[in-house]
Amino acid sequence: MKSIGFIPLRKGSKGIPGKNKKKLLGRPLFCWVLGEAIASNLDEIFIYTDDDEIIAFIHQEYHWTDKVTALKRSATSASDDASTEFAVLEFLDNKKLEFDHFCLLQATSPFTRAQDINQCLEAVFTGKNYDAALTVVNTHRFSWLADGNPKNYDIFKRPRRQDFEGLLIENGACYVTTHSALRESKNRISGNIATVTMPEESLTEIDSLTDWKIVEELLAARLKSQKQTAKITHLILDVDGVFTDGCIYYGTDGELMKKFDMRDGMGLEILRQNGVEVMVMTSEDSPIVASRMKKLKIDKVYMGVKDKYSLLSRIVTNQQLSFSQLAYIGDDVNDLANICAAGWSFTPANATMIVKNHADIILNHNSADGAIREACEFIMKYNNRYEKL
Repeated sequence: MKSIGFIPLRKGSKGIPGKNKKKLLGRPLFCWVLGEAIASNLDEIFIYTDDDEIIAFIHQEYHWTDKVTALKRSATSASDDASTEFAVLEFLDNKKLEFDHFCLLQATSPFTRAQDINQCLEAVFTGKNYDAALTVVNTHRFSWLADGNPKNYDIFKRPRRQDFEGLLIENGACYVTTHSALRESKNRISGNIATVTMPEESLTEIDSLTDWKIVEELLAARLKSQKQTAKITHLILDVDGVFTDGCIYYGTDGELMKKFDMRDGMGLEILRQNGVEVMVMTSEDSPIVASRMKKLKIDKVYMGVKDKYSLLSRIVTNQQLSFSQLAYIGDDVNDLANICAAGWSFTPANATMIVKNHADIILNHNSADGAIREACEFIMKYNNRYEKL
């Protein structure tokens, strides 16, 4: 059976301009659900958008997987008045795909995980006569009708939270239906519908900048809560603002110089001699950086990376690692998700304040002035405890 995912994105957004591309914890909003869709049991995922920048971003950042395709949607389906169902049916009519199950995912639900998608798929797969499934949240809030009457409890028998079944509320994250049911009803869900419960935090909608800040803090807390104690086997580093002082010296022919610290190079060499693999990932694509990393004999250098968390997740999966085995050094907003997820995260003394607020350790040294060497020494001391076990 073939299952396809569908993520509709519009360029226009009145509440938060450019919302789908705006960086949430250092990565574009839509990347949170897209990354989980790739990791799920979906066979193919389609990004359907009127934004050429997003299409170009998909081609650049997700070239490593054949599961993702970005398609241009019509201006009509991307208008303020067009429904999501209109976009779905337009996509189906234009693409004419053969599939068994259709999964609609919303980019504005960054709490969606691969396991939530899989549970929705499994609910329809099980053969229990479900035509569709959707994600919900079980909230224990008491709800009221406009006429002043309670909707889900007796005011004279107010239940304790632990005795209250609560109320299931649609969170708008994930919808799965069969091909036949979708064609017949022309709706995202129909027929006999199963529910899949997600955590209550996923009910938070992103309609304002205040919502955005709340969601960002909740995402950061979720990543941090997954950290466990483990020996560090890999160190991943950003370049500008970590290896370098963050300055770029330009001449008439372009980039001329970057400043590196020789002590950092020695620290990394000693670290590798002690069995820690060193990797570099940077959003820039600089010949100077390539030359320096070659000099340091660092083979795994990833340049031009705009979604660093996606790459880090792929490394963890492909090498069968856990995030707790990783140490990460970054200094700016595009490092945030990795800073929150890695087992140990470091940031130089001169890093941006937002990264300092989330890093495990703020180093005493500035970038290009011994910060990496300091982190290397910490890692070696930290790993020594495992040598003695």
